[in-house]
Order: sequence, then C-alpha cells, then structure tokens
Amino acid sequence: MLQFLKNIFHEYLPAEEKPAIKTIGSRVKDLEIKSKKLTNHLFTGEYHSAFKGRGMAFKEVKEYSAGDDIRFIDWNVSARMGSTYSKVFEEERELSVYILIDASASSNIGSAQHSKRELMNEIAAVLAFSAVSNNDKVGLIFYTNVVEKYIPSAKGREHVLYMVRELITFSPKEKQTNLVKALQYLNRITRQKSIVFILSDFADDGYQDALRIAAKKHDVIGIQVFDSVDASLPNVGLLHLEDAETGKQTIIDTSSLPSKAAYNKQHQIIVNDTAQIFKRAAASIIQLQTNADFVKALQQFFIKRI
Repeated sequence: MLQFLKNIFHEYLPAEEKPAIKTIGSRVKDLEIKSKKLTNHLFTGEYHSAFKGRGMAFKEVKEYSAGDDIRFIDWNVSARMGSTYSKVFEEERELSVYILIDASASSNIGSAQHSKRELMNEIAAVLAFSAVSNNDKVGLIFYTNVVEKYIPSAKGREHVLYMVRELITFSPKEKQTNLVKALQYLNRITRQKSIVFILSDFADDGYQDALRIAAKKHDVIGIQVFDSVDASLPNVGLLHLEDAETGKQTIIDTSSLPSKAAYNKQHQIIVNDTAQIFKRAAASIIQLQTNADFVKALQQFFIKRI
C-alpha cells in the first residue's frame, strides 16, 4: 500500500535531513540503548503492575508481627518454634510474552520520521526489554500471509539482543497480510495464558473469529500503526499509486477534494473497524500514527490497566 511514497518523500529531503547509513551492529546498539533507557526509567513499574503474574507462591515464614494476616499463620512452625510464625507469599511472576509483527509490504510506508515498520520495531524492542526486566519470557513471530519466522520465548539480555537484530535485519518472503494464520499458529504453540502484542496497520479483514478465540485464551493487545499518508495524500496533482501488497495500480488526482475525501474515508473505515473488532473480542487496542509519541501512549495504556 503506497510503498513507493516513502521513496518519493526520501528523495526530496534536504541532504542534511537524510539519515546516514549505519552498520547493522550500530543500529542494534542504538535500539538497545534507547529501549533499555525507556524501560529502566519509564516502563518497569507500569509494565509490572499492568501485567500480573500467575498467582501467589509461598516464599518463606517469618515471626508474626502486629498487622500480619492471621489467616497466614503457620501453626506447625509456630508449635515447633515456640512462638507465632506466619507465611510470606510473593507474586509468581513468570509470564510468557509474544510479540506478533506484521512484516507485510504495507509496513514499509513512511512519510514522517519513521516508517510503520521502524516504529513497530522500536515498540517491540521496548516491550521485549520490559518483559525480561521483569523476569518474563518473550518470543517473536513475524508474519505476512504466512508465518515467516518464529523465535521461541526465552529470558535474558542476549535473547532480546538476538530479537532486536532480527527486528532490524529480517526480510520477509511474502508481501500480503493474513493475521488469521499468525493467530492460529500462536494458539498451536502456546499451552498457557500469555501476553500477546500484535503490531500491525491492520489493513486486513476476516480475522474477527481468530482474534476472539485468541483473546479468550490470552491477554491480547493490538497496536495499530499508521502513517499520515495512509490518512491523507499530499496535494501533488495526479499521482500514480501502487498497492505494495497486491501490485494493483491506480491513478488519483490529489487536488480533487472528492478523491481525497474517499481516500481518507477508506483509512477511517480501517481505524474504526479495528477498534470495534478488538472491542467485540474483549481485547485491547492502541492506535498510533508514526509521528506520535508512542512512549506516552504506552505509559497511558499501562497506567490505565493498573
């Protein structure tokens, strides 16, 4: 969908505004530093509170003190020790987090600071570092109209760095989108309830039932990313458009108000339908434009769930 527009806008950028070419290693390092900074200073507490562990697990016993819940007194230990002891519990924290990334051709669109894919990569990296910082496992699924790559969930910095490298370097084989295939795959590989983030522009249809089934089993959060050119075309006269996923071509007069209104309406239909589909599935949705402050949006979402 309009993938060529990114190249057009890039060519007309002043030389000093064009990004310098970086090595893969430096790009991974940059994304690691930015993501860890956001995680450590902004998201650690909010993430932990927003996503609860599986329950409470026994940790130890301690001598009873005023204010302790009498229901947790350990009478066997108290009898042996000759004084009153109570049980101490802690949150059984370990969760599995899965991040589903839409790698279809429409994700490459971008007229602002980021393409949709670049913004999704940043968000995915922040979520991954937040998960491992809270001792959760995190995995990654790249999908187009097939599941392109699956990275099983695991813990630790090295695992997340591997994921970050894949986010930056991964190149899909297909161009189109089919969220149903990704959700069906997720349900096959996960036995217990997990936290599932879906990052996509959701320019797709027919995934309502698959989403509803996934949301019954998992805590599902969609993050819809769209660009300004998805919503409104610049006034540049006649424009030759090519759908990046299907190859379908058309010519649109960007100076025509009815044409621009129809284009905008189509985008609004996608945004509104996505919100309604997630609501009916009892899943959450965050909707972001590529030039928006995703940090603020995530913070507000986490706090809202606390």
